[in-house]
Amino acid sequence: MVRIGIVGLGYWGPNFERTFTNLPDSEITAICDLNEDRLNYGKEKIPEVFTTQNLEEMLDKDRIDALVVSTPTKTHFEITKKALEAGLHVFVEKPLATSALECQILVDLAEKFGLILFVGHLFLYNTAVKKMKELVTSGDLGNICYMSSQRLNLGPIRQDVNALWDLAPHDISIMLDFIGSPPVSVNCQGLAYLNEKVHDVCTLTMHFEPKCMAIINVSWLDPSKTRLMTIVGEQKMATFNDMEPLEKIRVYNKRVEAPSYSDSFGEFQFAFQYGDTLSPWLHQVEPLKAECQQFLNCVQNDTQPLTDGQNGLDVVKVLEAADISLHNNGEMVELNDIKQFSPADTNGSVKGLI
Repeated sequence: MVRIGIVGLGYWGPNFERTFTNLPDSEITAICDLNEDRLNYGKEKIPEVFTTQNLEEMLDKDRIDALVVSTPTKTHFEITKKALEAGLHVFVEKPLATSALECQILVDLAEKFGLILFVGHLFLYNTAVKKMKELVTSGDLGNICYMSSQRLNLGPIRQDVNALWDLAPHDISIMLDFIGSPPVSVNCQGLAYLNEKVHDVCTLTMHFEPKCMAIINVSWLDPSKTRLMTIVGEQKMATFNDMEPLEKIRVYNKRVEAPSYSDSFGEFQFAFQYGDTLSPWLHQVEPLKAECQQFLNCVQNDTQPLTDGQNGLDVVKVLEAADISLHNNGEMVELNDIKQFSPADTNGSVKGLI
């Protein structure tokens, strides 16, 4: 039995409380939040749980074995660092931290103390995403030419991070998992409408070797909710539409083959190949339940998760490079250069919050 503590009972924290409560291998023994009303809400669900507004009281190995961090992004680094130094396994919501340097510090600490550092890249535990990866890695689609995604909605609007840091980690983590390596370079453009310091709409382009790119469009100022990813291969194409209740994945037997020579439009038409469209059956499992169970398995069996600290670091490197590009009119930023842009202001980031 893994004793779980949860810090942060705002938007996402209650989902962790519900999920871990219903898993047989875990017990929630402590919760922490600055808001007393949120603590009372949590205690209604688990009357015997220990509650506190003080983070230090949570970090007690006699009370918990692992800490779930579901707080604002800017607090992730310091809370996670303190938990690891206290000898606790940590499940931290995405993104892992606000800079690659902060992430590397956390990765090194987890390795030093032999602890599990688990990052909440939820979609990597989604059965539809797993099926899409299978299509990619099996070679069924052929060599991947490009990928694109749209993650759009009207709200919720954040003030602590922009739309890039709020929404893009999902698609970045998915695409990095599909390709199996980080991009060589990125560029990003966006606009801030509601608050001049917080971008509401962003378009990120990642460039991979050899000759593959991925385009991610995110916005919290869109009239309809869209969760769509497209993968175009040399042999077939596939889409993942998370808004579809049943046929979430569609595989299109379509491709374009450039003829070696053509001297008429009619002859060039034969370069387009059309075939059947298939929608594979998926065994639906709640991604959050699968993710939380994976964390418990890793803690109990001392095994590294798919979404470990290094995975979190890789995603934040892309986000940090994209943020630099975003604030420099979309200029190209090389991932190998990102370390020089990581000042990592880690002084007192949790003061006044926990």
